Amino acid sequence: MIAFFQEYGSQLLFKTWQHLYISMIALVLGAIVAIPLGVLLTRYKKAAGFTIGLANVLQTVPAMALLAMMIPIFGIGTLPAVVALFIYSLLPILRNTYLGMENVDPTLLDAAKGMGMSNFQSITQVELHLAAPMIMAGVRLSATYVIAWTALASYIGAGGLGDFIFNGLNLYRSDLILGGSIPVILLALAVDFLLGRLEAFLTPTTARKEVDHA
Repeated sequence: MIAFFQEYGSQLLFKTWQHLYISMIALVLGAIVAIPLGVLLTRYKKAAGFTIGLANVLQTVPAMALLAMMIPIFGIGTLPAVVALFIYSLLPILRNTYLGMENVDPTLLDAAKGMGMSNFQSITQVELHLAAPMIMAGVRLSATYVIAWTALASYIGAGGLGDFIFNGLNLYRSDLILGGSIPVILLALAVDFLLGRLEAFLTPTTARKEVDHA
């Protein structure tokens, strides 16, 4: 292990940063698109089944195949990897946003209307606030998927920790395979923990008390 760090330490730091950079761009873009879309679908429910179904179909495409499909369009490197991972990130966030908004207590929505809130105010001040735990659960799930699948991005020249894994497989070197796999696992756990703390912070106080008493 010490010998591995002595030989590959600088590469490991760079590729870990590269891996996290690609993952976070895809995840942030996914959240920027999926959360507003999930909210919009609660207002246009006829389109919800089709849109979520389409996201489900995209999710079933094997990651390696989707990455390969990006090459003729975007070439090789970071951009096609980010686009493919962005597509994969959509479903958990979109589905959880829609379900979270749909599960808001109708009596609270009626109370918001009774207070004279507009539809936009109801969404931003009441519904999103109450749906935040469900939305964050989708973001956490998506983050775990994206960090894991970013390892495959090395296949199309995007770099990241997948370089160690693929080189290890090609050279039959377990140290390279472990040197890439273990940081991916640790990254996924660390990001999930941090997002979990953010989820707890965003959870309304009343919801926290209900969870504590359950």
